[in-house]
Amino acid sequence: MNEVFMNGFLASLLAGLVTGVGGLCVFVKKRYYKAEINLLLNIAAGVMLSASFFSLLMPAMKHIVGNDENIHIDALKYALSIGVGVLLVGVLNIILPHEHNGTGHHGPHVDIKKAWLFIIAITLHKIPEGLSIGIAFGAEEMVNPMSLLIGIAIHNIPEGLTIAISLVGAGYSKIRASLMSLFIGLIQPLGAIIGLLLTGIDFNIVPYGMAMAGGTMLFVIINEILPETYGQKENTKSVWAVFSGFILMTYITILFH
Repeated sequence: MNEVFMNGFLASLLAGLVTGVGGLCVFVKKRYYKAEINLLLNIAAGVMLSASFFSLLMPAMKHIVGNDENIHIDALKYALSIGVGVLLVGVLNIILPHEHNGTGHHGPHVDIKKAWLFIIAITLHKIPEGLSIGIAFGAEEMVNPMSLLIGIAIHNIPEGLTIAISLVGAGYSKIRASLMSLFIGLIQPLGAIIGLLLTGIDFNIVPYGMAMAGGTMLFVIINEILPETYGQKENTKSVWAVFSGFILMTYITILFH
């Protein structure tokens, strides 16, 4: 097993383990309210937006556009690659049943079926996120994958907490809920393996894989995370939280580049 593959796999495993760290946060407070979780998820969405643009989409554009004499063909290839990534996750969302509503706060009144459907929705995120990490590490010659890894790891903390809160509300013990968060996080390396294998087939397809991975990330953020966290009474807070996460991750990306 070569060094690039091992580094990408271990990085995705580390990011996945952070989901378990988020799950352990259920022990920090007796009760978490939806507004608190939404704030954390909005910051995480901003972080992921920055990471997907600066660590995947922009480097992919740099390497795809300009390869052919016709810029229109290059632009079409780039746009279609993003579209394929969006379509892949979109099809997964249609095929696999899941719930888009999280819990308002953790307490004793959450339906177990709805809690698990919501957790399935979060689990769906892990594969494209892992795919992005794998492709980024497979493209180390084009981009520094560390900023993307940090962005996804930061995002995994509130997701792990949300999983644990949903299960506690459905009657699980806090320790079982935390362990389930950890287990779901460990799905992330599966996506990374796919990404690493794709980049290992032919290095020329790496920029297209990066654009595709960026598309999957955009779908997760726009279709899954942001709709969950925007409420009529909290739109202003949500907007500032997203911008804060975006600015923070942009700063981190510049440091690593």
